[in-house]
Amino acid sequence: MKTLKFLKLPLLLSVFFILTSAADAGKETERINKSTEVLTAFTKMKESIPHELLQEYQGLVVIPKLINAGFGIGGKRGKGVAMVKLADGSWSDPVFITMTGGSIGFQIGVQSVDLVLVFKSKGVLTKVKNGDFTIGGDVSATAGPVGRSSSASTDHELDAEIYSYSRSKGLFAGISINGSNLAIDKTSIANYYGAKATSQDIFASSKSSTEEVKNLKATLAKM
Repeated sequence: MKTLKFLKLPLLLSVFFILTSAADAGKETERINKSTEVLTAFTKMKESIPHELLQEYQGLVVIPKLINAGFGIGGKRGKGVAMVKLADGSWSDPVFITMTGGSIGFQIGVQSVDLVLVFKSKGVLTKVKNGDFTIGGDVSATAGPVGRSSSASTDHELDAEIYSYSRSKGLFAGISINGSNLAIDKTSIANYYGAKATSQDIFASSKSSTEEVKNLKATLAKM
């Protein structure tokens, strides 16, 4: 009987993520607005993402309410947006992405986490194209320094390839994302930008004039 219950756990976890994905489908505008809310919330925290870090680094991923669940076998699932810096220093239009990941070990429960990843090089994101990218393969994510300025919070150079910031219930929360997969959400891109739009085109431009995209960029510019 115990063996049967254990075998049911992965199935229950799979059903959970399927239902979560279905609930998120077709809500691209809301996803952008939620991403803006996440960035706004980080700016209001006592220890925020250093301004200098965002000035120097070239890529950004925001995933509102990443679901981190565990029932013996753990998993992560979230939908968000990715942006990169253009030649003039401005941010590109947002590309819709999905993060998934799993782990094995003793764990139980469900946690909702707002996640922000800051990338040193935009090439990591722009080269995803039709495939995907696994964090922790050639490039690992490291917990990022915090503070209104980098010098106030760290004595070392800002040299990590990816800095990770996560918050749960208004506080910074530690979460491991190495081994997680980032993939381009083609369905959401087609829904929002049109059937002919590609992630490469979106990463290379800043043409969107929608209110939600303008608000997202304005919030990011203030950080």
